[in-house]
Amino acid sequence: MANTFSQIYLQFVFAVKNRQSLIANSYKEELHKYITALAQNRKAKMLAVNCMPDHIHLFVGFKPTILISDFVKEIKVESNEFVNNKNWIKGTFSWQEGYGVFSYSHSHIDSVIKYVLNQEVHHQRKTFREEYLNLLEKFEVPFEERYLFDFIE
Repeated sequence: MANTFSQIYLQFVFAVKNRQSLIANSYKEELHKYITALAQNRKAKMLAVNCMPDHIHLFVGFKPTILISDFVKEIKVESNEFVNNKNWIKGTFSWQEGYGVFSYSHSHIDSVIKYVLNQEVHHQRKTFREEYLNLLEKFEVPFEERYLFDFIE
């Protein structure tokens, strides 16, 4: 769109179905590259991506023409198919329903990139549940406990 200027930075967080630890370290890089390509095909700019065994963080520069819900749905559906076609796990891989999305200003880009890329270190101190609840509280997102991800501690 001519004369349309935007600055939208979003962090997406979603979990593996039933919070199973199915994303092996040996597959992470290939999955990161695939999901980065999916985001780029949707005109989003991947700033950072990091899969943990049971969840993923994406940090993207976003265009106002993209519907957030469609973006997440397409990323999840296509990456499900990718993982299943690779036969990386026994059974069927899928992402859990729902997701978290959090917006940031331009001044936060570097710190969010570091946060996403340092998930392994971060999760030595906090569980995914603690991390996710902290994000919801920090961003003052109202939520009902029963609609959160299925957490396995």
